[in-house]
Amino acid sequence: MAPTDPQNRATPVERAAVRCVDSDVHPMPRRGELLEYLPEPWRSRYFLDRHVGEQIFYDAPDYAHAYAMRTDTFPADGEFAGSDPDLMLKQLIMEAGADIAILEPLAGGARIPEASQASSVATNEWLARHWLDTHDNWHQRWRGSICVTIEDPDGAVAEIEKWAGHPYMAQILIRAEPRPSWGHPRYDPIWAAATKHDITVACHLGRGHFETLPMPPVGLPSYNHDFMVSYSLTAANQVMSLIFDGVFDRFPALRIVFVEHAFTWILPLMWRMDAIYDKRRQWLDIKRKPSDYVKDHIKFTTQPLDYPEDKTELSRAFEWMECEKILLFSSDYPHWTFDDPRWLVKHLPEHAREAVMFKNGIQTYKLPETVPALEGQTRVF
Repeated sequence: MAPTDPQNRATPVERAAVRCVDSDVHPMPRRGELLEYLPEPWRSRYFLDRHVGEQIFYDAPDYAHAYAMRTDTFPADGEFAGSDPDLMLKQLIMEAGADIAILEPLAGGARIPEASQASSVATNEWLARHWLDTHDNWHQRWRGSICVTIEDPDGAVAEIEKWAGHPYMAQILIRAEPRPSWGHPRYDPIWAAATKHDITVACHLGRGHFETLPMPPVGLPSYNHDFMVSYSLTAANQVMSLIFDGVFDRFPALRIVFVEHAFTWILPLMWRMDAIYDKRRQWLDIKRKPSDYVKDHIKFTTQPLDYPEDKTELSRAFEWMECEKILLFSSDYPHWTFDDPRWLVKHLPEHAREAVMFKNGIQTYKLPETVPALEGQTRVF
């Protein structure tokens, strides 16, 4: 029996070097699977008796049938894409060549912070029991995210304290949309807990309902295409808040990852912040150039990769932003926007390939440099 056969879950003894860390992978619960982990009274009072209104129209290809997922990622039993650990192992690890996958379950948000935190509590329990346990993580390729509700700092800190010692929890996962911005002192307990446990904080773009939708500066857009572009504006505002409000001076060991917010915009933003800093340094309390904070504290995932018609433009942007310092590979599996690591690596500058594909991931998430070897796995390098 092959060592990757799901019926044979003995961890291989032989080790293989990590050569691809995927920083954006989305597991999903099966139908009804999350309910038992939702704490009361929120399970009965909120999540089982709640009517959801319309969201901004999502015009992903074939959304009506595939829900913006790769059609081949739906398991044979009819469950949702990303709900089958064995299928994900086959497609993402064995066939595409990822060595470690950072799992980012998108915990359902809510208008009430306590209800949103209840969803985070349930998601963490579900992820630990259905993906990170020895049965489904026998190959040691899955690393989880501690989902927390940033609007509820006390609840968020409690979840961080509960899960930070778990051997397969690699990061804390928050949302960028809630107000005020991250530089506000109310969030300091979250940053303090993260640095206390030396664990990275990641932010994945999110959708909400009604006023929990990300709000661009001029108000809500009309359609999904401009809504998707506006995600980068939210991230840019959080970058500025982190830097100019002194978060990295208060917490010099803090690491932040922006997932799926794109990244080419960071180059002109660094130029602009540095220009303001140069002219107004005497009025600012920060100790260093803004671009230095970005390169030392902030990472961005490669998906979505904004690919211009003239590839030389992208190559120059990679060089100017020093991509080897700030980028992490990500595939966005199982979404339709999936970037295969074998495709992505070809578009990186040669000198930056190892840093982006695995070295930055190992450093950012404190990952091992080797994993159990799996017979027949595709290797990106």
